[in-house]
Amino acid sequence: MSDTSAPTTFEVALPSPERSKGEREYRAFLGLLAELLRTHRGQYVAIHDGQVVDADADDIALVRRVHARIGYVPIHVGLVTDRPPVVRVPHYREYRRDDGVTPPRAQGPGLVNEAP
Repeated sequence: MSDTSAPTTFEVALPSPERSKGEREYRAFLGLLAELLRTHRGQYVAIHDGQVVDADADDIALVRRVHARIGYVPIHVGLVTDRPPVVRVPHYREYRRDDGVTPPRAQGPGLVNEAP
């Protein structure tokens, strides 16, 4: 008879990678969002060290002001809204002429890929 036994298994616990400052600020924004909807709806807020440091209707002016005050460090600037953000996915388009023939694609500046 053959001896069948399961091989010894080991449990490996790997430490989770440390989040970047930008990721921590974004997560703080998400955590504060319910409260921010009551106080800053429709405005952009800047999050630094997990706290709101400034708010404005203009996101570019807000970023400039916050960076002038605290320095050029990672922050999160987000629009306080309850609508999901619009995500645009770029995609490849192929253009055809009316006769159904695909025109040649450019291959660098001034060069065209000629059909064989």
